[in-house]
Amino acid sequence: MEGNDVTTAFYPANAFATDLFSFFTRTPSKEYTRALTDCKTWRLTYEDMQDSFHTIPEFREFGRLHIINSYGALKERMLSVLQKTAEQRYADLMNSNPEIFQIAPLKNIASYLGVTDSSLSRIRKDFVKK
Repeated sequence: MEGNDVTTAFYPANAFATDLFSFFTRTPSKEYTRALTDCKTWRLTYEDMQDSFHTIPEFREFGRLHIINSYGALKERMLSVLQKTAEQRYADLMNSNPEIFQIAPLKNIASYLGVTDSSLSRIRKDFVKK
């Protein structure tokens, strides 16, 4: 793997995690996915997905909702990085996904928040004081 290790997302248990753009455009992803805990994975080919979209209405609805929710999460993430401080992003992560602090290495959390390891240490210390 070349370049920096950058964490772009954390997915909670029972989440559907994929690079939707890569999947739908059928192009190689520019990201790697790494499981931090034991998990089960399923493989769905593009052809199987298309067939399921056309033959199973519930699958089509699940796919539609997943795409909408993924777009919303991406938009929220983008706005968070642009409009919020690192401290605010840390608080948001603590509120939305507190278990990640028990699972993920601090370097991944720092990367996700867009800060250095030492900045994360300071943010964590200040957060505890509040």
